[in-house]
Amino acid sequence: MMDKMMRGGVAALAALAVMAGGTALAQKVKLTAYTALENDQLKIFKDTIEKAVPTVEISWVRDSTGVITARFLAEKANPQADIVLGLSGSSVAAFAKQGLLEPYTPKGAADLKPVFRSGANPETWIGMDAYLSVVCFNTVEGGKKNAPKPMSWKDLTNPAYAGSIVMPNPASSGTGYLTVAAWLQIMGEEAGWKFMDDLHKNVAVYTHSGSAPCVQAAKGERMIGIGVDMRGAREKTAGAPIDLILPKEGAGWEMEVSGIVKGRPNVAAAKLVQDWVASQGANELYGKYYAIVAHPAVKAAPPNYPEGADKAMVKNDLDWMATNRDRILAEWNKRYDGKSAPKN
Repeated sequence: MMDKMMRGGVAALAALAVMAGGTALAQKVKLTAYTALENDQLKIFKDTIEKAVPTVEISWVRDSTGVITARFLAEKANPQADIVLGLSGSSVAAFAKQGLLEPYTPKGAADLKPVFRSGANPETWIGMDAYLSVVCFNTVEGGKKNAPKPMSWKDLTNPAYAGSIVMPNPASSGTGYLTVAAWLQIMGEEAGWKFMDDLHKNVAVYTHSGSAPCVQAAKGERMIGIGVDMRGAREKTAGAPIDLILPKEGAGWEMEVSGIVKGRPNVAAAKLVQDWVASQGANELYGKYYAIVAHPAVKAAPPNYPEGADKAMVKNDLDWMATNRDRILAEWNKRYDGKSAPKN
């Protein structure tokens, strides 16, 4: 009888455990997160967030910066995302200007570098990390054509580089847009468009990926790739014969940011994730992929990363980039889209 009672008690406890587990599972809040993070980052970010915030489950919707930005704005009357996490600052600044984000200052936000905060009270978005445009120059291909190593943006208009340059399309690539926006801010609009007219003569193709130009330069498919800093450093570390150049006029840059979408039912859960975004632990994860992160206590030093990158960052107005995005892209497409790579 006693054995029977014990077996019954154990069975009851097991049933309760199953029920408790089911309840815990049912209590998880599924958050739809729009992102332009790289595909190989999605799992580790999801696992890390869900470990830090056990009550949430992240469901990614991932595409390039331009595609995600267009999709979010197309849905603004009936938003489908709960949080935007890992999208360009200029895109998210545009969302904030249209009142599409839930104001919230996450825990720890005051500890972040000022440039990585929206500056609103409460904050409308929080920065994660920054990425820069660099010139990836294949020294072997340059040597074959006896072409000099470029040291400035204007050097890229040298006829010695005719048909040898690849860069991202700014309408589909965040790296492409930050680069074009930086030229217009550095040089002024009239001189900036004139520079791009001259550069266009040397461009072989405009890609739809910010990583592709430095990859192509690394493989020797092109002599010069105007691309993103970390991809260039990664290719050089892998043995590619490329030099990473920070042009003397300064490097355009952008940041990945996170913001909570207004009008969605899961705002409370999204705020917990936003707290994680601002944490030092989250910044240590960003530092595995980027040299420049929001938290000053996190020092990332990837191999072959160009020295002085933080000092080369141009004065960048994200609000200006957001406000003028449509106008700039329309003008760019009118002038240069004929050399864009086919879209998949």
